[in-house]
Amino acid sequence: MNAISEVFSRGFQQLVERMSGPFHFRLLITPAVAIVYAIRAGLRDAREAHPPFLWEILTRPEERQRLRRSWLNDIGKMIVVVFVIDAAYQVFVLRFFYVVQALILVVALAMLPYALVRGITNRLARGFSRRRRTGPASEATPRVASGTAVKR
Repeated sequence: MNAISEVFSRGFQQLVERMSGPFHFRLLITPAVAIVYAIRAGLRDAREAHPPFLWEILTRPEERQRLRRSWLNDIGKMIVVVFVIDAAYQVFVLRFFYVVQALILVVALAMLPYALVRGITNRLARGFSRRRRTGPASEATPRVASGTAVKR
């Protein structure tokens, strides 16, 4: 049991130490690029009237293949680049390669921001387009007083 806690402790410490030192810029650039791709995909989803990304993955199994393909087309290369850069960091700085740590960074820096921002962008874009089509509520519906329309 002591060995397992030591492995987790060392792994957490190494992940925290990556916030400074060589290659630390990737911790900012990678999520930023993932967010840009997510915004593009979320706007596309809103135009095509798809539900938010994570919701659709969880509730519509027939759409998972299309969503997985879209996800990999958008950030697949970035996932590989994040993995390779982290592998280089580990080999140069830690003198060893920890696969699990690299996978944690791929998920935290690329996949998670992409999935969250894509869904949020979709919801916001659909809300704005719905509001733009109908206009403000006071102008979209005529005023009614006692069952008769009131002239403006």
